[in-house]
Amino acid sequence: MIRVVFNQKGGVGKSTIVCNLAAIAASQGIRTLVVDLDAQANSTRYLLGSETAPEAGVADFFEETLSYRLRARDPAEFVTPSPFENLAVMAADGRLAELQNKLESKFKIMKLGEALATLSKEFKQIWIDTPPALNFYTLSALIGADRCLIPFDCDEFSRQALYRLMDNVDEIRADHNKKLKVEGIVVNQFNARSNLPTRVVEELIAEKLPVLPQYISSSIKIKESHEACRPLVYLEPGHKVAQEYRALYDLLGKRKR
Repeated sequence: MIRVVFNQKGGVGKSTIVCNLAAIAASQGIRTLVVDLDAQANSTRYLLGSETAPEAGVADFFEETLSYRLRARDPAEFVTPSPFENLAVMAADGRLAELQNKLESKFKIMKLGEALATLSKEFKQIWIDTPPALNFYTLSALIGADRCLIPFDCDEFSRQALYRLMDNVDEIRADHNKKLKVEGIVVNQFNARSNLPTRVVEELIAEKLPVLPQYISSSIKIKESHEACRPLVYLEPGHKVAQEYRALYDLLGKRKR
């Protein structure tokens, strides 16, 4: 299963959702890969720490696609094991921003999907973190993925962005990837004691949008998890938010069946 977590709005928790759900899969003995397509490399730092320097990553993979003289390497050569059992990362770095225009001009939009198809033979689950824009990397991910999760952080700006995003995903499905399915909207950074988030989410549900029934609460523990470079299932598995992520992961598994 290849899942992409995408929202064109920044700050909605894409990297946090990717890394925590992937970590839960890995903790259950499932060979899992995180592909980080964001030049900010938040997922890479979250899972590998700031001192780990991968020998090769996703920028190297894309760079090699630009040279027809090079023999194509196995995509697994661009993967770095994380400190957590069963969990690996195709790491990002700032070169992704520099490569984007070249990749677009050379029509390399299908290359990631081809690599993901190969990697899926080794990894049962692949989770893709994307930049907050509908750009070359995000489109590559949506073309290569089976499912799309959309983080939503419960404000009016996010709601307006959500409508545009749903239209964009529908267009990509129609034009490039018939198998792509929006698995659901993940309500993130939710504060049940505040009227606004509750009202906005209720309105989305009334509009028949695919809001997943398991929400992720706002908590300082997430920031502590980022600082420690340890997803919650490893940092504090009994914490409320860790349990919410586990419930969300279980929900996605049931829906897949």
